[in-house]
Amino acid sequence: MSQSIYHIPVQTISGQDTSLDTYRGKVLLIVNVASKCGLTPQYEGLEKLYQDKQQQGLEILGFPANNFLEQEPGSNDEIQQFCSLTYDVHFPLFGKISVAGEDKHPLYQTLIEAQPERIGEGPWWKDLVDYGLTPNPKPEVLWNFEKFLINKNGEVVARFAPDITADDPRLVDAINAELAK
Repeated sequence: MSQSIYHIPVQTISGQDTSLDTYRGKVLLIVNVASKCGLTPQYEGLEKLYQDKQQQGLEILGFPANNFLEQEPGSNDEIQQFCSLTYDVHFPLFGKISVAGEDKHPLYQTLIEAQPERIGEGPWWKDLVDYGLTPNPKPEVLWNFEKFLINKNGEVVARFAPDITADDPRLVDAINAELAK
């Protein structure tokens, strides 16, 4: 990777400046999330995965983004309240960022550069097009709930399409392999 993800400035959902250095040595699943998307129920599976694997060293990091049909219009406070009340989310959430376009956050620039190909581009992509939507072209983030898997050394080792859910064997197996290292 051209830049360590650990040193890229981010903000917590409560607005505190920080970095991902706190998570050094852990396996990370970084997900761009949205509250008003057809994929929003994935919060439930992500929280279950977090509860099942956190003690083994997995951290799921949610980055709200409003890049796709403005499906994350709320403030950070509204997002945090929604996630807590609707899905009982305990995994860390960060301040809303852009994951696509000219104002793409440096974290996502780094993630995409490091892993331009995603696993699992199935019929869901075609469904977006059939609905008249124009998903971002490769290598850009396709839609909400795309997932980047980071190993304990801070390297991006896999990237999963938005419709790959938290219980998909391809994702679970990849996480387990990284946790075992």
